[in-house]
Amino acid sequence: MTSTDFARLGVPPVLIEALAPQGITSPTPIQQATLPDSLAGRDVLGRGRTGSGKTYAFLLPTVARLLAQPRRRQARRPRALILAPTRELASQIGESLAPLARAAELRYAVVFGGVGQKPQVDTLTGGIDVLIACPGRLLDLMGQGHADLSAVEITVLDEADHMSDMGFLPMVRRILDRTPRRGQRMLFSATLDGGVRTVVDRYLHDPVTHSADPATSPVGTMDHHVLEVTPETRFDVIRDLAAAPGRTIVFTRTKYGAKGMTRKLNRSGVAAVELHGNLSQNARVRTMEAFESGAATTLVCTDIAARGIHVDDVGLVVHADPPAEHKAYLHRSGRTARAGSDGTVVTVQLPEQRKDVAGLMRQANIRPTHHQDVHAGSPVLQELAPGERQISEVATDPAPAPQQTGTGGGRGPGGGRTGGGRGSGSGRRRRRVAGQGRPRG
Repeated sequence: MTSTDFARLGVPPVLIEALAPQGITSPTPIQQATLPDSLAGRDVLGRGRTGSGKTYAFLLPTVARLLAQPRRRQARRPRALILAPTRELASQIGESLAPLARAAELRYAVVFGGVGQKPQVDTLTGGIDVLIACPGRLLDLMGQGHADLSAVEITVLDEADHMSDMGFLPMVRRILDRTPRRGQRMLFSATLDGGVRTVVDRYLHDPVTHSADPATSPVGTMDHHVLEVTPETRFDVIRDLAAAPGRTIVFTRTKYGAKGMTRKLNRSGVAAVELHGNLSQNARVRTMEAFESGAATTLVCTDIAARGIHVDDVGLVVHADPPAEHKAYLHRSGRTARAGSDGTVVTVQLPEQRKDVAGLMRQANIRPTHHQDVHAGSPVLQELAPGERQISEVATDPAPAPQQTGTGGGRGPGGGRTGGGRGSGSGRRRRRVAGQGRPRG
């Protein structure tokens, strides 16, 4: 398919031209399914996995409608509202919106907690067209009179299932109660169970439902493996995988586990950064900048912190701690094999975790390949993550990433700049070890 297919779906030419420099020239299945209805003003219920292209499935009709019906901006009264469960996702939606907003000459704001609200208040006061927000901060701003939703024409709920998992739906309902009932509403979610269905029934009017994938379907180009290790070999196996070329995300169950794993990886010469709930917003931004730029090639994070992470070219996901339930497994695994790329998912299990992991896989409808007695020298590690291992020689224990204010020119986990290269500290010298093979995508 080509960009002309966007035109056949009804996308305005100016928006098609704005997407082309981003390399977006063909609609994804979820976009093909939903755009005719959403562009026509219908309420839409879209079900699709993370990475399916749903962000532009709602941004394109939102901007197209505002473009077709221009109105004078009013202080504190946006015309479109997009709700997201996490700061990272809200920020990434804003980044995706930027080229469309420039083309349509629209103004937008992204608001979330964990940072000072004055810049957000000032932007709202100056008048915006689109507001992207996390529920908690938006309710605070509404309560203080800084945000008025009475002029909202389009409301979008992104990753509604994750909002439900995180306990945000009562906040979402309070927000939706303040938007005009006549407005268009779009809801996107991987699953439609529990509280999500309640929101659909209460707030969407005769919605058109589109599913790009079955509710629990993994990506077709994703390979799943279970590696059984001992407590003594567990870290060495994770380190070997994390040291392979390309981006890797390692999941732990707890913030303490993420912090400890990141420290151990850096001490052993693998450039890693951590993402969990104890970090300030500035530190979270620096973490993602380091990971996206390649200054750190491994991201260690918890389930909640990972909500909304959208980074392309992640070739490997490692469940260092198997998740507690299958929805978390599918969400974690969805960080790889995005936008048509291949991906590998590895679950590291101890012998006593066999029963739990087997049940988890059954619920997720996954049939992984099992590997027994895996250790750092096992050939299977090179098969799963090909390429020479990227290891730094560390003379001293690397300092943790500082968390002072400011997002530009931050320092990486080894004390070095995060602006370029694959290293994570100025006190390290790269050496290559362990094997041959082609790098992962």
